[in-house]
Parts: sequence; structure tokens; C-alpha cells
Amino acid sequence: MDLKQKASWIEKKLDRMLPDASCALNYGNPWELLVATILSAQCTDERVNQVTPDLFKKYPDVRDMARAVPDELEEAVRPTGFFRNKAKSLKGCAEALVERFGGEVPPSQEELVKLPGIGRKTANLILGETYGIPGIVVDTHVSRVAQRLGLTGNKDAVKIEFDLMELFPKESWNRLSHRMIWHGRLTCTARKPKCPECELKTHCDYYQESRNKT
Repeated sequence: MDLKQKASWIEKKLDRMLPDASCALNYGNPWELLVATILSAQCTDERVNQVTPDLFKKYPDVRDMARAVPDELEEAVRPTGFFRNKAKSLKGCAEALVERFGGEVPPSQEELVKLPGIGRKTANLILGETYGIPGIVVDTHVSRVAQRLGLTGNKDAVKIEFDLMELFPKESWNRLSHRMIWHGRLTCTARKPKCPECELKTHCDYYQESRNKT
């Protein structure tokens, strides 16, 4: 079995294992997802979902966020950690979107990554979730799962993204991202992965190497 065949096998397995995998962040439009994703850095999605309802009541749309008083915005996002940097990114994004895009989130990776605090991971999530544009979201879970399965030899997120793009069909990228994320959360955890119960273990480099060591 070559790497392409292995990837196809893994994709089919994940489809059966996690058919309902989806974005764990609550949002109502592209702007709200952008905000939630910025807040999710070094923070759980659960905590972000606790913060965003009040945040969006205080700042209902992008123009309200652009006019936000920095100290007040910092206080509103404080529970998510790194609140000063996050508040700065949120206000900067809002100002840029109002100034350059009429307050709309552009359906373009090239434009999104120019915004403060937005990298390829966030851009791909927004594009896939809200515009249906295919992209692979490489967060810490996808990075770990891809490396352990032997789908990439790289540790850099962008290189991993391109490796996975080569292996999987474009139409599967969005759902694949969510399934790999949830597999990383539920089974292929950073510490004490649940290898014995994992349905991918027969084709997992990490599991095979672990067995050889015992």
C-alpha cells in the first residue's frame, strides 16, 4: 500500500468513525467565526463559546468592534487568555474589514491572511465553514495526527497542509479537517493516546513503532 492508498483508507475510516464531526465553535456569520477563532488560540473551544455570547451583545457587528475602547475589549475577552494580544487583533481586524471590505469578511485566503492575527489555519477554517471553499485546517490536533499516521514527515504547519493537500481529494478537505481534529481530541491525544482502541492503528506509524519498542 503506497501513501496515496493509505490516505484513502484513512479517509474512509474517519468518515465512518466520525460522520458528524464539525466545527466546535459557535457562530452565526463569517465575522463571528473569525472572532471566535482568534479567541480560540491557547484556549478551549468550550471557554470561547462561553465568552462570545456576551461579547457579541456588547459588540453586535464588525463596526462596533472597530469602535471598541481597547481596555473594555480586553476585559471582555480576558477569560480566553492572552487577552491584550487578542483584543488588539480583533480591533485591528475589524478596522481593516471596515476600511477595505465594507465590513465584510472577504472569501479570499490571500486577503484574510493580511489581517491581524489571521494565519492560514484560521483563513482556511473561515473559508471552508462559511463559504464552502476547500481548505485543510492544520491545528495542533491535525498536525499531531498527520505526523503519527505517517502522512507527513514535516512539523511545520504550512508544509503539513500542503502534504495533506497532495494526498487527499480537494472535495474532502473541509470534512477531513474536522474529522482529524476530533480524532486528535478524542483518541489520538497528545498525552496517553488511546492507541489500543483506535481504528486506525493498523496503518499508524506511531502505533507500530510503539509496539516495536515493547
